[in-house]
Amino acid sequence: MNRRLTAIVEREGDRYVALCPELDVASQGVTVAEARDNLIEALTLFFETAPVGEIDKRLTEEVYITKFEVAVG
Repeated sequence: MNRRLTAIVEREGDRYVALCPELDVASQGVTVAEARDNLIEALTLFFETAPVGEIDKRLTEEVYITKFEVAVG
């Protein structure tokens, strides 16, 4: 079974950090692609080893990503 998940990738210094907000699992890499691939690997290992109760406790079905404006200064 496959599950569609979200990856939020942002630069941190000279690396990229990828976060899956549905499960609060993160990974990193030198490139965006590497950070994403490492996140997929981390999630695969998480699903293979985590107890069902842990998955159910952490899994968030609804994630919204939006942009907005705010006054600065």
